Amino acid sequence: MLDSRRNIMLACVLSALAGYVDGVGFLYLGGLFVSFMSGNSTRMGVELARGHLDAAAEALGLIALFVAGAACGSLIVRSRSRYCQCWILLVEGSMLAGAALCHLYGVPMAAIAGIVMAMGLENAVFQIEGGGGLGLTYVTGALVKVGQHIAIALTGGPRFGWVSNLLLWAALVAGSAAGAWVYLQVNLGAIWFAAAVAFGLSAVLALGARRKD
Repeated sequence: MLDSRRNIMLACVLSALAGYVDGVGFLYLGGLFVSFMSGNSTRMGVELARGHLDAAAEALGLIALFVAGAACGSLIVRSRSRYCQCWILLVEGSMLAGAALCHLYGVPMAAIAGIVMAMGLENAVFQIEGGGGLGLTYVTGALVKVGQHIAIALTGGPRFGWVSNLLLWAALVAGSAAGAWVYLQVNLGAIWFAAAVAFGLSAVLALGARRKD
């Protein structure tokens, strides 16, 4: 997936966007995540063990919404349109903008639902039709690849094969720091900025795809 400068740049921007949104969501939800479902799954298991069924159900609800968003993204990919990346980001931006509006009108749970589904959807941007793709809202896999490519470099392989995945991780960290800072200034209204980025990326990709027609 990270086989060109264009894809590396796009993946890093999207990873930063996911980190930004997750930073906002993490602070708003008080320790749950809107894009990192491994963390929510662990939290769910812990809460079940502690007998806190309401907290476990909350985590499960977030996981289900994320899966629903991922399914929506895959349906767009299966349309086989050369504009599918643009459509995914357009829908993501619309979900985030809708979430910001829900917050504005005092419907916070609907806002969180839209945000979580948008994060699930984003992971389809680099999806291969009929198969998997590049995870953009979580970076455990990217860190594993950093370690693997470092081992390859130490045994005579490409020296810098690990850099692209390290950049993906760094982008998510930087995005989460930015999201947390903006949240502390404007609360869940911070999602407006994320929506604007998604819309902007959709427009840029649409222009690029049109030039290839």
